[in-house]
Amino acid sequence: MAVTMYAWIVLLLPILVNCQRACDSPENTTDSGKVECRDGFVLPMWRPANPETPDLIARAVVYFLALSYMFLGISIIADRFMSAIEVITSKERTISIRRPSGDVATVSVRVWNETVSNLTLMALGSSAPEILLSVIEIVGINGFCAGDLGPSTIVGSAAFNLFVIVGICVIVIPDGETRRIKHPRVFFCTAFFSIFAYVWLYAIIKFITPNVVDLAEAFVTFLFFPVLVGLAYIVDKRIFVFKFLGKRYTKGSHHGVKHIDGTVGNDVEMMTGDGVKDLDHVQFKGEDGEFEGEMRHHDEQRREYMHLLHELKQKNPDADMETLEQLASYEAMANRSKSRAFYRIQATRKMTGGGNLLTRKNMVRRTSLDSVKVQLKEDKIVKVFFEEAQYTVFENVGTFEISVLRQGEDLNSTVYVDYKTEDGTAEADSDYHYAEGTLVFQPDETKKEISLTIMDDDIFEEDEHFTVKLHNLRIAGPDGVYDSCSEPAIPTQLTEPSSTTITILDDDHGGIFTFEEAKYDVSESSSCFEVKVMRHSGARGCVRIPYMTIEGTAKGRGVDYEDAYGELEFQNDETWKIISVNIIDDEEYEKNEDFFIEIKDPRVVNRKNSETGSITYEEDIQLEEKDMTEEQRVAAMGKPRLGNLTRCQVVIIESQEFKSTVDKILKQANLSILVSTSSWKEQFSEAITVNSGGDDEEGDKLPSCMDYVMHFLTLFWKILFAFVPPTDILGGWACFACSIILIGALTALIGDLASHFGCTIGLKDAVTAISFVALGTSVPDTFASKVAATGDRYADSSIGNVTGSNAVNVFLGIGVAWTIAAMKWEWIDGTKFEVEAGSLGFSVVVFSVMAVFVVLVLTLRHIYTPIGGELGGPTKWKYATAGLFITMWVFYVILCSLVSYDYIAGF
Repeated sequence: MAVTMYAWIVLLLPILVNCQRACDSPENTTDSGKVECRDGFVLPMWRPANPETPDLIARAVVYFLALSYMFLGISIIADRFMSAIEVITSKERTISIRRPSGDVATVSVRVWNETVSNLTLMALGSSAPEILLSVIEIVGINGFCAGDLGPSTIVGSAAFNLFVIVGICVIVIPDGETRRIKHPRVFFCTAFFSIFAYVWLYAIIKFITPNVVDLAEAFVTFLFFPVLVGLAYIVDKRIFVFKFLGKRYTKGSHHGVKHIDGTVGNDVEMMTGDGVKDLDHVQFKGEDGEFEGEMRHHDEQRREYMHLLHELKQKNPDADMETLEQLASYEAMANRSKSRAFYRIQATRKMTGGGNLLTRKNMVRRTSLDSVKVQLKEDKIVKVFFEEAQYTVFENVGTFEISVLRQGEDLNSTVYVDYKTEDGTAEADSDYHYAEGTLVFQPDETKKEISLTIMDDDIFEEDEHFTVKLHNLRIAGPDGVYDSCSEPAIPTQLTEPSSTTITILDDDHGGIFTFEEAKYDVSESSSCFEVKVMRHSGARGCVRIPYMTIEGTAKGRGVDYEDAYGELEFQNDETWKIISVNIIDDEEYEKNEDFFIEIKDPRVVNRKNSETGSITYEEDIQLEEKDMTEEQRVAAMGKPRLGNLTRCQVVIIESQEFKSTVDKILKQANLSILVSTSSWKEQFSEAITVNSGGDDEEGDKLPSCMDYVMHFLTLFWKILFAFVPPTDILGGWACFACSIILIGALTALIGDLASHFGCTIGLKDAVTAISFVALGTSVPDTFASKVAATGDRYADSSIGNVTGSNAVNVFLGIGVAWTIAAMKWEWIDGTKFEVEAGSLGFSVVVFSVMAVFVVLVLTLRHIYTPIGGELGGPTKWKYATAGLFITMWVFYVILCSLVSYDYIAGF
């Protein structure tokens, strides 16, 4: 509130000053102290030019309200523009990186470098009105002549951003907390250019070619933009300076990084909020380490989300994985660092009744819309298949049945399918009876049986098998009769298993005991792993098999699994038993550890005392075959024994459900999901819906009275700009192009309204620009920086982008506009493009001097330990810094206004 009152006093001061002049001479003239009224680029001047005082006041009110309403419109379309930028810069690509272990890891990295996106699209989105206003004023309003409105708006906006916005960000941090710049090298690079840009601007209009800007100067001004982007990228990626220097680091004594030469660095990029992290392994590599930063960042994010899932699982032990995923996605989005564009969108929507993006309800809705979910239509295909792919029977089973199933939406028709048996190791008419026939599924019938007969004998033999196959599936017509000449009304399909294998077990032998497989993979989320021990080639008698687990890379005793040992008891005719091993779930993202299960020689149970539980075993026959009697030889042949697979390897791997959940959270943590739109229907629905702008996490809070007021004030703009293409079309570029065109159109109207408003109340364009226009275009940025300062762990998103935007304003806003004008004057008219230094030169000098002071203060706050950061800190330092910065803006506006009205001589 105090800042708002402060601003209004400053804005009213030049008006009061000019009112005194108006009393001396009521007519508008072109003299030094007077304001000239003229038609605008779009809006003509309100005539008559010199109305009575009541009409003059009414005009001023109308212009002021129209100007304010246009600023609301700019905020709404800038929201769409920023949404497109967020979607564009959030694009990812998949790369493969070879780890030191030799494994190849696949990670998703941003296509756009963060620094490059901040200085190009993000800065353009934030400063588009100022940049376009400068171009439109020269090209459309002044006929390629220099004007005051565009350049003064750029300088005034830079002053407001650097002094007021940074001051607000310093003061809004909760007591006892600080925010530091995460990338100080990039910040100081952009800070240098933000001052150099205005020094260069003053130099070309005052010293190099006084009051004239030639084409070379204008074009060089524009060229400084790619130079800024390139240098910032080099500094960010440490190209040339650090890239090819192999250095080793150890922990310093002051929680910094100690070089091998003994010097200590305190680069915040190597530190976390809790201090130093993994500094024993910090190193810079050469060209092969191009994506190491992305890999490291990806791994850190993944570990963070895994830890988050662990915590949520402990807090919500009864929640299913889907619920945990939604909770984790919310927490991940709410706590991750966000871009300048996101904070700008968040601030605009909260300010205009669009609601808070960071509510759990909105996140769950958005992520569920973004998740790839294939909605299958109800299956209309008639499918026929065996119920089981394999059956196992004893040779003394006689006759048994196997089942065939029918599935599909239409159960009102009659379905025919043929079947027949085929020999395997078992032969028809000696081991089983050959079977062939046709199954008929009547309407609403879904299951049919096939009867098979096994032939028994007293000869010991290996297990045998044969196959039953389905074929010639067909569907009858409406009358229930199959017509081979007509096309079926409903498609049919034999699906797997369309054949089944029948295994015949010999019942004249004690059996051969073995594992099914030599290796098993088990997910660590499977609390209990079960492995089958199979008994084949016979199942006669009661047999006990000892077993035990053996450690490999996986450790027992409750570390990776719980030790298991004991004996399996196979009863007569029992063909398999289960060994159970408890697996410990420590929820690792990637895991590959093994242990072994081993079975020992089987022993035949002679008898078991049901009362005492004692067991006696048949004695082993230790005679050689030549010394055995016939009876002993037959007994030995029927003795149970071990097969080939007496030991199996169990590999504990990561839980696919847990891993896929972490991967899904990584994907859904892309904040562009929250601001993107996929259809015009979705955009119009959002446009007419009012939501609470509060900080309620659940999103269940009802909109306040102010939310409704702001929603209805901006409803026209919301509906109008809902016609802009959704961000999902052409990857956001269609929305980007349409939005910047509409911003240009609104900027032209704002330029005319600002000029007419200033003319009506007697303000010069230079004063109107540094006060009303600069303030109006910077209000969304103010709210965005405030939200970023309190919501982010670092200061980059709140103040780090201010310096970059201020430099881009000059290089693009003035560089492009003056280049176009200089080309016209030099190439067509053969003269020079004139730009008087005047009040512009004075405001540039004042701003540059104050900007140097602000950067020095921020630097001292960064390195001064008792404060600990650019934002926040001890209460006295916090309020002192904020008060100093805002007071500097007040003096800047006052000084520039006094120079414009010749109370102070300019340069």
